[in-house]
Amino acid sequence: MFTGYLQSLKSKRVAVCGLGISNRPLTEALLSAGINVTGRDKNAVDISGLTQTVFGAGYLDNLDEDVVFRSPGIRPDALKLKPGAELTSEMEVFFKLCPCPVIAVTGSDGKTTTATLIAELLRAEGYTVHLGGNIGTPLLTRADTINPNDFAVVELSSFQLMTMQKSPQIAVITNISPNHLDWHVNYDEYITAKANLLKYQRKGDILVLNESLKELKDKLGYEASPAEIRWYREGGSVPYRLAKLRGEHNLWNFNCAITAVRHLISNSAIERVAAGFSGVPHRLEVVRELSGITFVNDSIASSANRTIAGLRSFTEPVILIAGGKDKGVPYDAIGTVIRERVKQLILTGPTSAPISAAVEAAGGGVPIVITDDFTEAVKTAYSSAEPGDIVLLSPASTSFDRWKNFEERGNAFRDIVGKL
Repeated sequence: MFTGYLQSLKSKRVAVCGLGISNRPLTEALLSAGINVTGRDKNAVDISGLTQTVFGAGYLDNLDEDVVFRSPGIRPDALKLKPGAELTSEMEVFFKLCPCPVIAVTGSDGKTTTATLIAELLRAEGYTVHLGGNIGTPLLTRADTINPNDFAVVELSSFQLMTMQKSPQIAVITNISPNHLDWHVNYDEYITAKANLLKYQRKGDILVLNESLKELKDKLGYEASPAEIRWYREGGSVPYRLAKLRGEHNLWNFNCAITAVRHLISNSAIERVAAGFSGVPHRLEVVRELSGITFVNDSIASSANRTIAGLRSFTEPVILIAGGKDKGVPYDAIGTVIRERVKQLILTGPTSAPISAAVEAAGGGVPIVITDDFTEAVKTAYSSAEPGDIVLLSPASTSFDRWKNFEERGNAFRDIVGKL
């Protein structure tokens, strides 16, 4: 499998474009196999053994390698390959080589929790599961350790799906709403990327769709799919409660996960997961209780929809910390929910203005504090809170104004709260 694939590259020149988390194990494996590798990245990266490095603003210029691996964050149309060269990615090669069934999850919201729940349900039934993809664990270099009776569960972003030419045996789309419009040309391109998940499915495969996606039937093309289609409904009845998780949206994620693998698991497996699943870090994660105040880290909330779902998870008074980098999505809907559920709003970052404007357009009435200092934002929220309140970090924006990713932002929140 993977070892044989590496051997097939021995006579070729390979470029790895983007040397971050997803491509680092791949790059090291290529080098260990003695393959000629050019490392290309916007920033200088220290990886020993590279045949050549191209760093800086022009790192994608003069691509003359035979095989080019694309990092998910690089648009495929930004890569001008020589005639006959192959454009691929770590995940695309994994799909080709993986010896076991693949369950892939995408969507605008809920995909990490849903993928994790699917993996937990299968493990509770006794299966060996390999969980990875956009969730943070590259799987390609582990392909030789995977057995045919295992399951691979992967979370896929629209970036990864842009050039995908193979579909999983079980494809799951949790939902679709405008997202990443600072990267995609438009919403249609975003939907088309998501549709690649099911485009190559075969008879005998399974496709799990949110009922809200029926209105996108022409763009997703699911009516022509030979796969068995299983619909799940947000807000639909779920016979099990998630004992340790807040939020109706997490019940929907659980519903979706059960729908995907119901034919593979027993009721007892479902009950065990429902009773014991405590969630995924940075997703409505309780990080501390101090003086009767509960601090919750929802740093994953990089869109208004995610923050709305988070706010609806609480009946307690909420002091909301929001704001970050704009990714081109509307904030209109968040204003009314903030008015209904937020005691005080602390804003920080470039999206402070549109979020504040959405609240005012909805009628205002919520005290708003705007600060450029994230630490000050957390301290202000604490000083404004009373026993019984929730201090919620749910930014409704991406983290790239200050941090590398939402995990780094969530960890910063944890650190500040831990020192209060």
